[in-house]
Amino acid sequence: MLFAKRIIALMCLCAAAPAFAQAPIETAAEYAVIMDYRTGEVLFDKNGRVQTAPASMSKLMTVAIVFERLKNGSLSLTDEFNVSAKAWRMGGSKMWVRVDTQIPLIDLLRGVIVQSGNDACIVIAENLAGSEEAFAELMTQKAREWGMVDSTFANATGWPDPDHKMSMRDLATLTRKIINEYGSYYALFAEREFTWEKIRQPNRNPLLESFDGADGLKTGHTEESGYGLVGSAVRNDERRIIVVNGLTSEKERIMETTRLMRIAFDDFATKQFFQPGDVVAEAEVFKGKTASVPLLTKESVDLIMHRQALDDATATVVYEGPIAAPIRENQQIGYLKVAVAGGPSREYPLYAGRAVGEMSLFGKIGLAAKMLFAKPPSEDTSTRAAQ
Repeated sequence: MLFAKRIIALMCLCAAAPAFAQAPIETAAEYAVIMDYRTGEVLFDKNGRVQTAPASMSKLMTVAIVFERLKNGSLSLTDEFNVSAKAWRMGGSKMWVRVDTQIPLIDLLRGVIVQSGNDACIVIAENLAGSEEAFAELMTQKAREWGMVDSTFANATGWPDPDHKMSMRDLATLTRKIINEYGSYYALFAEREFTWEKIRQPNRNPLLESFDGADGLKTGHTEESGYGLVGSAVRNDERRIIVVNGLTSEKERIMETTRLMRIAFDDFATKQFFQPGDVVAEAEVFKGKTASVPLLTKESVDLIMHRQALDDATATVVYEGPIAAPIRENQQIGYLKVAVAGGPSREYPLYAGRAVGEMSLFGKIGLAAKMLFAKPPSEDTSTRAAQ
């Protein structure tokens, strides 16, 4: 008996639709990513892994480090941080801190998130790490710890520096982490304005006004980076994340980010293949009391894809078989692979739907005789379409 990889083609609707290397989307942004929040799947990518100047979008890393410490209890929103002369002198966008004063952490966070204050970032960096340089090293260390492999930091603000780089995928990953793990503080990103030193400043994120359901996160701009934005929104209990950079003006940023966020919701749909507990296929059994065993999934099997690629979805079952008896109920047997041609794919473990005992001695004798006279298979991989 030949034991080999078995592949069962469950769904293949390719004839009706062309294959897409990725979602058929165009954007003026030099770098762009659309991510589904729930699954973390990247739905669209344009130069998403390229390291580039992130400008003030990298302030999300400064904020995330604060959020982590708030969550673990080593910081409190009422803690007061000292303002240095360096922070006071810092140029660019400002919260307008005053030297030799103390500012509560909650106000500094608003100064960073709402006003994009470079001075507030330096206050945080110096009070947490002793210096901005040491804090930048911490940022890079945390990036690696959090799976952000395309990011290195030279400062806490996003100020232009050849050693300060991030990818759009890393920014999307960081955004997902902030929302998922620090949700109790995430509402700060939706605040429309903040007043400090009697100076009222509106939130710089245009999506809060232009897209219903938007609730974050951060803009960025330098001559090197162009205009960028990290945004997130919720509609019908679904959340999407977009990250763009390299746009040419504030007007273009408003128009393009609004358009891409609309695309993120309107042009993608979830295709469900199986529900938890569904029998996906039957696997062949060797020396068992039954010739096959049902394979079932314990989780919902679905894939988010562009609507133009819906008919290009495939689902295949892969396992090493036939499966030798005895088989335990809930024993993992292979996996289900769901994919769109040229697009994302996911694998789901499959389990035996029931126990299968070994056949009797006489049954084994009969099987051996049958195998003795059986014609050898012509190849190691068998494929059949499900009914």
